[in-house]
Amino acid sequence: MYFPQYITTALEDWVTNLYKRLGIYDPGELKVSRICRYFEIFLKRKEMPSRFDIIGRYKAITVDSRLTVQKQREQFFHELCHVLRHVGNQSMMPEALRELQERDARHFTRYAALPFHMIRRYDLSDPDILRILADDFRVSESIVLERLLQIERRSREFCTMQVAEKDIPFK
Repeated sequence: MYFPQYITTALEDWVTNLYKRLGIYDPGELKVSRICRYFEIFLKRKEMPSRFDIIGRYKAITVDSRLTVQKQREQFFHELCHVLRHVGNQSMMPEALRELQERDARHFTRYAALPFHMIRRYDLSDPDILRILADDFRVSESIVLERLLQIERRSREFCTMQVAEKDIPFK
């Protein structure tokens, strides 16, 4: 898989710029503790569903310790999105707004766990790419697959738009 026509989204650019501000350019630098320290977020691991809390200046993310290390990492990024980008108590907001925030958090999780500015350096045609990315980014192969399919889909959409704009027969 090689996607030279991939155009990042505004949210992906936001994540990339955030990581660059933090000096995070490689998967080995993408440490949960580093992100928590920068944003002054307390990280807890407990046998309970993952959640976030913001009370005044106090920010905390609780990750379900019963999950695999990879799933805990994915849950961290999901909750991080809520801490950094969302406001309000989800239990008291309209369902449509809550769904919008959850959708944003799902996208953010993929972008934050597997940022394109890092993925682009890999040979995506390698038959072991799922395992390689999962190991390097310390996430599950399922989220890697979701991310790669997302990149492929957007690349194809871009190519289709180019063909349509130029009125060139699609091959």
